[in-house]
Amino acid sequence: MKFSELGLPPTILKVLYSMGYDEMTPIQEATYHVISAGHDICALAETGTGKTAACAIPLIQMVDTKLNAIQGLIVVPTRELCLQYVSEIQKIAVKTGVVPFAVYGGFSKQIQAAKIRHEVHILVATPGRLIDLIYDGIVTLGEVKCVILDEADELLNVGFLSDIEFIMSCLVHEHQTMLFSATMADDIKKLTETYLRDPQHISLITKQASPKSIEHYFKYIHPNAKQADLVDYFQTEKIRQAIIFCNARHQVDRLFGSLKKQVKDLEFIHGGLAQEKRTSIIRRFRQQKIHALIATDVAGRGLDFTHVSHIINWDFPRELLQYTHRTGRTGRMGRRGLALTYIAKHDLSNLRKLLQTRKLTAHWLGKDGLNPEKGGESGKAQARAKTGKKRLSRRRRPRRRQSASKAPASGA
Repeated sequence: MKFSELGLPPTILKVLYSMGYDEMTPIQEATYHVISAGHDICALAETGTGKTAACAIPLIQMVDTKLNAIQGLIVVPTRELCLQYVSEIQKIAVKTGVVPFAVYGGFSKQIQAAKIRHEVHILVATPGRLIDLIYDGIVTLGEVKCVILDEADELLNVGFLSDIEFIMSCLVHEHQTMLFSATMADDIKKLTETYLRDPQHISLITKQASPKSIEHYFKYIHPNAKQADLVDYFQTEKIRQAIIFCNARHQVDRLFGSLKKQVKDLEFIHGGLAQEKRTSIIRRFRQQKIHALIATDVAGRGLDFTHVSHIINWDFPRELLQYTHRTGRTGRMGRRGLALTYIAKHDLSNLRKLLQTRKLTAHWLGKDGLNPEKGGESGKAQARAKTGKKRLSRRRRPRRRQSASKAPASGA
């Protein structure tokens, strides 16, 4: 379905065209009329499928610009996602008079309070800062028509649950509630019943937890050999842009110190950096001024990085769901992407669980860590993965000689 078939106001439709939006994505088509009709909704869709615009467009239409009050509330787990959300809404609402604003920790609460007092129609917030502003009497939710919990499985997890319970308790009047996520465990699904009223459940999640546009490669390697292999990978692989995920801040710092002279245009990001620094890094990464970004899972949820061709898991994620969120930073909106995960002996049991539960097809570079007797991918398949040209480029490749397919790819 096309956006032109929705009867959108010209002020929104023209902007969508200028942004390159013509055909609706499946999640946008499945949810638009349900949201517009005022139903509560729990929507699951793969990462990079247009969930932000799916809820932003009808939310903008709900706002009465004559009323100077917060009418839409969007709660997200990270500062970076908060900024991304408000940026998308600003673009779509630029000609409507609807004013969105983001509040999050690490930034002046006084400045945020001044803006809210002046005029804000849609507030995008992280839970902690939102609660601070509610306690201070700066934010009142009495005119909120719609609440959106994005990355809902994270927000309803133990770490955020008490905050979400408090925020929802402040909404005593009738309102619409929407939950969006790419993954949701069974125990979290049960919690949604507490916040949703006769909801419409929409799931576009296929049996594969990761988009089909992503190919998943694994390398069984001793931890001491990873750095040299990673440097070789960057030198031989055709990488448009990459994110390298580590499990902890100190690992990010250490890896950046080791690689900064060997990998061009390298940066790092984690929760220990000042918010101004983090915002600057995300902006430069989106502008492709950074070629590779070493990150903790602060960059693993919701963020839309258009040009990322490769995700590299330096550490196997501690939680299996996090693998889906990490690899979802590539292969977005149908683009091709490649994920490479380094595997050590102690990761094998968790890898088996990942492959079984997420129904992923694993390609091994070198020895198959789960089935050593099988060996690894053929030399031809390894070479494809190393160059990435066949999968990540439209240009045709010259045929290899038959003998080349029998030789192992270099660096594999």
